[in-house]
Amino acid sequence: MSYTICLIEGDGIGHEVIPAGRTLLEAVGLDLTFVQAEAGWATFQREGTALPQATIAAVRAADATLFGAVSSPLSRVDGYRSPIVGLRRELDLYANLRPVRSQPLAATRAGIDMLIVRENSEGLYAGRERATDDEAITERVITRRGSERIVRLACELALQRRKALTIVHKANVLRATCGLFREVAFAVTAEYPGLLVDELLVDTAAMRLITDPERFDVLVTTNLFGDILSDEAAALVGGLGLAPAGNIGVGAAIFEPVHGSAPDIAGQGIANPLATFGAVAMLLQHLGEVAWAGRVERAIEQVIAAGPLTPDLGGQATTAQVTERVIACL
Repeated sequence: MSYTICLIEGDGIGHEVIPAGRTLLEAVGLDLTFVQAEAGWATFQREGTALPQATIAAVRAADATLFGAVSSPLSRVDGYRSPIVGLRRELDLYANLRPVRSQPLAATRAGIDMLIVRENSEGLYAGRERATDDEAITERVITRRGSERIVRLACELALQRRKALTIVHKANVLRATCGLFREVAFAVTAEYPGLLVDELLVDTAAMRLITDPERFDVLVTTNLFGDILSDEAAALVGGLGLAPAGNIGVGAAIFEPVHGSAPDIAGQGIANPLATFGAVAMLLQHLGEVAWAGRVERAIEQVIAAGPLTPDLGGQATTAQVTERVIACL
């Protein structure tokens, strides 16, 4: 079977890790066609938009997309909006999946294997903001439809794992928005009697991720909470340099390393490609190429255990050297 893969390098080290991801995909024995597209701060400076319509079309037409990293200005720039947020909204990529697994690395805590399922299209990231000289307001949007579909997906994924689901919310304070999310979540999970379901307030969940992360299987939560908790969990298993994510919708899927564009090391050839390789494994899993996805994951683990490693993980290897070794293990 043949697949079309869209590649978006973005900014900074995206220009290094996405080509490494392509090299890994080319080493996999599949019939792949690659399409290049543009997005990010440099694209905005050049074209006046961070997300050209041609890029949206390319992602929509592809079987899956591998996305690098983009730089974003910290202060407001008229006309600039995050391209990954724009793609999530434009293509209704309503689910963000963040696997968190222990790795054979000294900095990793043992016994962790969880999946954080984050609603990816609404909440505080819905883009409803307004401001005056004295006040700024962001609206938190939680819908019944959005809550139902993310919880249903989490239930289906939990059934494929250890059959345990934790609903994370703050309904004791955010009674309208988190109250709706909680109500819908328990209505949906009632349709899955094979699941063990519990709930945690988000602050308690944040503490338990530090004190008892081994207890978690699948967590499902709203957009901002999921964004924060997934980065916190990544710190337990080697950091963002090893963390991949998937943005999933009905008709499109984008996979990415969750680290930033790292302008301080861009162009030096020492960017860690392992998070991108984890995203490659997720991409292959999404395409139904389960055996290849497993082989990529095992190759990553072998390299983490035996090296070579890039400087962020305490080694001295280059991006190319790590890529070559992963392919050799593959």
